[in-house]
Amino acid sequence: MSPSKKKVRESAALTPNARLVLEKRYLKKDPDGNVIETPEDMFKRVAQAVAVADLKFDPKTDASKTARGFEEILMHLYFLPNSPTLMNAGRRLGQLAACFVLPIEDSMESIFETLKHTAIIHKAGGGTGFSFSRIRPQQDMVLSTAGISSGPISFMTVFDVATETVKQGGTRRGANMGILRVDHPDVEAFITAKNDLKRLNNFNISVALTREFMEALEKEAPFDLVNPRTGKAVASVPAKKIFDSIVDSAWRTGEPGVIFIDRINENQPTPHLGAIEATNPCGEQPLLPYESCTLGSINLTKMVAKGKIHFTRLKETVRRAVHFLDNVVEVNRYPLPQIEQLSKGIRKIGLGVMGFADMLILLGIPYDSEEAESAAETVMGFIRRESREASAALAKKRGNFSYYPGSLFDNPATPFMRNATTTTIAPTGTLSIIAGTSSGIEPLFAVAHERHVLDGKTLYEIHPFFTRMARKLGFYSDALVREIVAIGSVQRVDNVPEEVKRIFKTSHDIPPEWHIRIQAAFQKHTDNAVSKTVNFAQDATREQVDAVYRLAYRSGCRGVTLYRYGSRERQVLSIGTPQKESVQIAPRPRPERTRGITQRITTGCGKLYVTINSDDTGMCEVFAQMGKTGGCASSQIEAAGRLISLALRSGVKVDAIAKQLIGIRCPSPAWQNGRIVLSCPDAIAQVLKAVTHADIEGSENMLGVCPDCGGVMTHQEGCLVCHSCGFSKCS
Repeated sequence: MSPSKKKVRESAALTPNARLVLEKRYLKKDPDGNVIETPEDMFKRVAQAVAVADLKFDPKTDASKTARGFEEILMHLYFLPNSPTLMNAGRRLGQLAACFVLPIEDSMESIFETLKHTAIIHKAGGGTGFSFSRIRPQQDMVLSTAGISSGPISFMTVFDVATETVKQGGTRRGANMGILRVDHPDVEAFITAKNDLKRLNNFNISVALTREFMEALEKEAPFDLVNPRTGKAVASVPAKKIFDSIVDSAWRTGEPGVIFIDRINENQPTPHLGAIEATNPCGEQPLLPYESCTLGSINLTKMVAKGKIHFTRLKETVRRAVHFLDNVVEVNRYPLPQIEQLSKGIRKIGLGVMGFADMLILLGIPYDSEEAESAAETVMGFIRRESREASAALAKKRGNFSYYPGSLFDNPATPFMRNATTTTIAPTGTLSIIAGTSSGIEPLFAVAHERHVLDGKTLYEIHPFFTRMARKLGFYSDALVREIVAIGSVQRVDNVPEEVKRIFKTSHDIPPEWHIRIQAAFQKHTDNAVSKTVNFAQDATREQVDAVYRLAYRSGCRGVTLYRYGSRERQVLSIGTPQKESVQIAPRPRPERTRGITQRITTGCGKLYVTINSDDTGMCEVFAQMGKTGGCASSQIEAAGRLISLALRSGVKVDAIAKQLIGIRCPSPAWQNGRIVLSCPDAIAQVLKAVTHADIEGSENMLGVCPDCGGVMTHQEGCLVCHSCGFSKCS
């Protein structure tokens, strides 16, 4: 078999879901929206476009040989670059970087110049990060007009509206990171800015915690808030008061995250160019103003053979990936000349990983174990060493990055470096779907789940390694899959052996401290930062959130993002008010006007029409009616609808209601879209799970359901992602 045919056969191993995502988001389309490119064509397009950079450094080189090497690691799914490179390499737009940081100074001219640049970057498919810390606080003096300042949060709102307006053709949506220093006088308002779920929905926000603040927190001492306009302290507040506010807001909504800004600057390679103040939207790439990030990820699942890490394959993949990413820096068509100058000068690249959880499964290692920590350090340490050697080898041929003097690499041990940084652990939500592996360094998000495909059908998807192991050990069955989907984990499923449960833990089965320990293990060997979400159970306490933040700081992490399950759902009862056991929960009144949708579903009794209505708070009522009226069945359906409506208006979660109804059987089941409908209550439950407030409102901003396909959204890698179609709130 020729090498080219072998590669095509490898790429043909893409899962159906991967092909679906590629067709929707990555492959070329004609003016009518028809796909005119295969995945194999895409990989060849990208490899050839990126390999052309070789000719700039040696016109006599064989760029086609380089292209074949790049094509091989892409086709085999050993390595994938960030999404803009897959989308745009070899095409008219040609913008290949994922994320950018822009400066914001304390003037209207700077703010709105940056707003213009933001729109240009979003139009080109990039995300943006900003520090609003230089803007004078609210109510401060504006000398030029004798007026008062509206403060940084008001300008964040302007950027949010602009981002909402500048859509990106459906392939990538604008995303922002907003950062404010902990010593800014408006920090407490910033911390709670996203507790209102209708605000700043195109922003992730993080507080930049300084070493001085962390020391004051440890001593429970006061901490000065400083006006950035004057450099003078304007107030002194207990550090713990600010920290408790961060903890409380993160417990409520998952935001803000935190970054340890002094630690980031202590480890940045070009301190003589200025301090880093901001990161990209998911926090893993600290950047100077006008820098961009060129990222890619190695698929660790493909780096395992015969139960061991295949270091020879990993080394070769790292070497080619570094070459690939440095070429991307060169051929990229940057959206602004300032960005091109700095990006080609510093030449930061970020080689990371995906499939870590799957790699552990193949090695038989539980995620929450010291063996996993050791594996993380081993594999990432190897990648950093090899990536630096590859960068040094490129530097001998192409030259060092321009701003080399005074950098961290200015020592005899590493006399040459082509790239100021070589490693980053970036989000891989969509890329991991294409590669058919787990996201980044996250645990599994589920062993089995429902997948909503784009034609409206719902299918069960089960982890292939679990299927293989379950069949080998003889405990696989369709009923087992349904039970796992209903529960969301194998840990409480009786038929699964304990040794299997140990290695198939999901993100919510992993204690929060182990999320941090794994993140810290990777951070030890990562030049930039690590994108990761620490998942908490719904009943987690603020004290547990507090402890995780402190552990992350002690462990050497450069930032933390967390999410407590269910925390962003609409809360009917007030949060934080202890309820006596005898309290009576009364439903809120039924509003005069509601908005809703009706879905038809086939049951054994006939066609059932399920109507779900919503008010401003959320779902509030359910009506169900058979196509043929009358009889006992109709009266029972009406009763079910009334009780469900009562529960919804009393604050009972939709998932809890659906769980009680799903699986109820009657003597006459039916089939719809390849899925069994066991009874009328089961049908109502299926509609409840598929239809959410987001469907009713037409809003992209509600948590839980993908606005593209209706699939389940999960918090991973500092963002909100859909594992069905690849939608990401941050890209």
